[in-house]
Amino acid sequence: MFSHVANSCSVKGWIIMRIAILGASGRTGGTLVGQALERGHDVVALVRTPAAFAVPAPRQVEVRKADVTDPRSFPDLADVDVTISAIGIAKGDGPGALVAGARVLAAAGVRTVWLGALGSGVSSRSGGLIYAGVMRMFVGSELAEKAEADQIALAAGATVFHAPDVTDGPLSSAGRIVPLAELRRPLLPPRISRATLASLLLDEAETDKHGSGIVVPLG
Repeated sequence: MFSHVANSCSVKGWIIMRIAILGASGRTGGTLVGQALERGHDVVALVRTPAAFAVPAPRQVEVRKADVTDPRSFPDLADVDVTISAIGIAKGDGPGALVAGARVLAAAGVRTVWLGALGSGVSSRSGGLIYAGVMRMFVGSELAEKAEADQIALAAGATVFHAPDVTDGPLSSAGRIVPLAELRRPLLPPRISRATLASLLLDEAETDKHGSGIVVPLG
């Protein structure tokens, strides 16, 4: 299903990859860029406005203009090993941005790790009753679009992360990835730090351990 890119290499036992990050200018995307560089990967930052993106390490980051709402101008990704999507629905975005993002990545034919939200679609009750109520209250109008985008990503073979509420805490040593079917419904609303989430997204990008399906990052 995916195009095979033979540009990964091994340095001192580590697998170095070329990773494209969609939404690299956002808070989670920026964390992903930093951590990917720390792991020694080459990064392709896919951003809507390249001029506004501060490149942390020019020798290892290539910036490409990528507007998901204009698929005809979306950059070719044939030279990357895997894409991680960290896009969300930003202020000023009309409906359809997430679905458009899922469609352009599906059409790109590159293995994708897609960031979605716990409490949307098939995981609507998986975060517990309190969490479900919070999601309906604050994210209600976006839940249907999130679910639709997830289904497009899944149909294209992506690993879809249903992340719980994201905080600015430190990287947790207890971070782990759980298939949605194995998640035990919590009593209190679950949370995960942005740093831990980024680390787990990169783990999956590197290993493809969970393949196509919905997983939940915890820790």
